[in-house]
Amino acid sequence: MAPIQKECEYLVIGGGSGGLASARRASGIYGAKTISIENKRLGGTCVNVGCVPKKITWNAADIAETLHDAKAYGFSFKETAPFDWNTFKHKRDAYVRRLNGIYESNLGKDKIEYIHGHARFLSPKSVEVKLDDGTRQTINAKKVLIAVGGRPSLIDVPGAELGITSDGFFELEQQPKRVAIVGAGYIAVEMAGMFHALGTETHLFIRQDTFLRTFDPMVQEKVLAEYKRQGIIIHTRSSQQSVRAIEGRPGWKTLAYTDAAGKGELDVDCVLWAIGRTPEIDDLGLDSTGVKTNEKGHITVDEYQNTNVSDVFALGDVCDRGFELTPVAIAAGRRLADRVFGGQANAKLDYENIPSVVFAHPEVGALGLTEPEAREKYGDDQVKCYNTNFTDMYYAMMDAEQKSPTSYKLVCVGKEERVVGLHILGVGSSEILQGFGVAVKMGARKRDFDSCVAIHPTSAEELVTLK
Repeated sequence: MAPIQKECEYLVIGGGSGGLASARRASGIYGAKTISIENKRLGGTCVNVGCVPKKITWNAADIAETLHDAKAYGFSFKETAPFDWNTFKHKRDAYVRRLNGIYESNLGKDKIEYIHGHARFLSPKSVEVKLDDGTRQTINAKKVLIAVGGRPSLIDVPGAELGITSDGFFELEQQPKRVAIVGAGYIAVEMAGMFHALGTETHLFIRQDTFLRTFDPMVQEKVLAEYKRQGIIIHTRSSQQSVRAIEGRPGWKTLAYTDAAGKGELDVDCVLWAIGRTPEIDDLGLDSTGVKTNEKGHITVDEYQNTNVSDVFALGDVCDRGFELTPVAIAAGRRLADRVFGGQANAKLDYENIPSVVFAHPEVGALGLTEPEAREKYGDDQVKCYNTNFTDMYYAMMDAEQKSPTSYKLVCVGKEERVVGLHILGVGSSEILQGFGVAVKMGARKRDFDSCVAIHPTSAEELVTLK
């Protein structure tokens, strides 16, 4: 039986946040006949194995820390049972499934045809979709958006398959007793913080002496020191040689490694690889399109999300613009639809001064240039940094060894001291950064910060009283 043939104005491959945002704007606002294809669950990484379940887990870890801190405020209570990981996991799953349903419902409201299946290019504007029942459809489109996202990268060592990735973290039915996390990016740091706060003995293996190396040195130094203070075991200058199952101990394995102290072995019931992400372009048939990719497999695009092939676009984690963040993909998708279907010829996402947060313990917020980046771009004589380190009032009732740090840095350039970088860590940093992000995006100068009356007593007031 010949495949069913379909036609549309806009074909969106990938049902993650960016693809869905673009599809919904194209169809729901501009009336473009749109088809959306997804081969997994709607919502992509963010909803299913990223931002959403991660933040829910971070909330649980934060509550665990609050329960511990409550004693300093005079509360006395007994824990009648340990944290129930399994119950929590299934409630979190149920919440995610509800979001999946909402996403599908929204596609219907915006008159988008949704196809669940695997798409493969036959030519730049024609794809074949293999449906769940094994049948096939061919779709021809005037314009195509590739928004297939990425997947966790795998390490090449013997026994690596005995470990899990960040995706597997959300599949764990029971809480590990001892975990080895390999990686130095925000995913590794976030998961280390969550595991530790919830009571798992946590080992973090990093290749160099610090983690979060794309962040400002202040962030690297302070969070590393705080993780060590909390009791997370950091293995610096590490590499991994193998993972092998332990006979007679189901689920347990031995990680062989080298770190700054020499060779070692660690018995754990969970190894988590968090060494980066890879564009999800395998079996997509890009060879049939002529679309170019870079050395890491990301699709090359210009500032308007155009690939080198006319009317074929890419955005989100699969493209080479960086900032692999859900709100970035959403914003880029909407701007693309505005330009292609809404007549806004110059609509595009401005990739400068995009705020980002690491849900570590404590939280980290970053916006704009780091101090080294600013000095390299503008020269040492043009850069002035304002710093403050203090203890949040939340810790006023606690002993010194229980207090977590708060540190802020403002990076300014030129005589007018325009703010080009803002780096914060401490309680509430994620919420604080969003508001200040608007100011920096508008071109705020140091004196604009100074002119704002402080809200007392808050941590954020330190940003408008820096000297």
